[in-house]
Amino acid sequence: MDRGDERKWIKEARRGDVEAFAALYREHVQAIFRFVYHRVNDRAQAEDITGDVFVRALEALPNYQPTEAPFLAWLYSIARARVIDFYRQQGRRPAESDVDEQPVPVEMDLDAPLMQQQLVADLRKAVANLTPEQQQVIHLRFVEGLRLEEVATRLGKNANAIKALQHRALRALAARLERSNFDLESTLAGLSS
Repeated sequence: MDRGDERKWIKEARRGDVEAFAALYREHVQAIFRFVYHRVNDRAQAEDITGDVFVRALEALPNYQPTEAPFLAWLYSIARARVIDFYRQQGRRPAESDVDEQPVPVEMDLDAPLMQQQLVADLRKAVANLTPEQQQVIHLRFVEGLRLEEVATRLGKNANAIKALQHRALRALAARLERSNFDLESTLAGLSS
């Protein structure tokens, strides 16, 4: 959907056109679901939160003021708030356990699938400790595979701001993984052998 079509659908949805909102939903639901899922790591919870994001968007749509930022950036901000609410209700922060205190043993004789599982779990824990904006950039760049310019467009920022956010996020991840004695090179070498 191009920006012109999106603006048209938003205008019609603000007037109560159900089909227009359904078009916006179909266009953005997968991106919002992936965003939420990578934060809660539970499919059922991610589906519930995604549904709540769109219910809240529908309720707030009459007050939505279109800006230069894409509609998806507004949906991401609602999704981020819903994920925070989810963890508040649970009385805990997202997936950030003792990654600093538990060194990750890397033994070359482990099966590759087990090592890959451990790698994913450790990376998830480290990513959970980034700021919400940094998490969003990492998700869009490396999970969804978007280019810097695409991420900037989706988030309503310029490419240099996204580049800076990505740089700070990757530096923070590297430091966090290093503190936990995580040897990425050995792990990746073990996965490829």
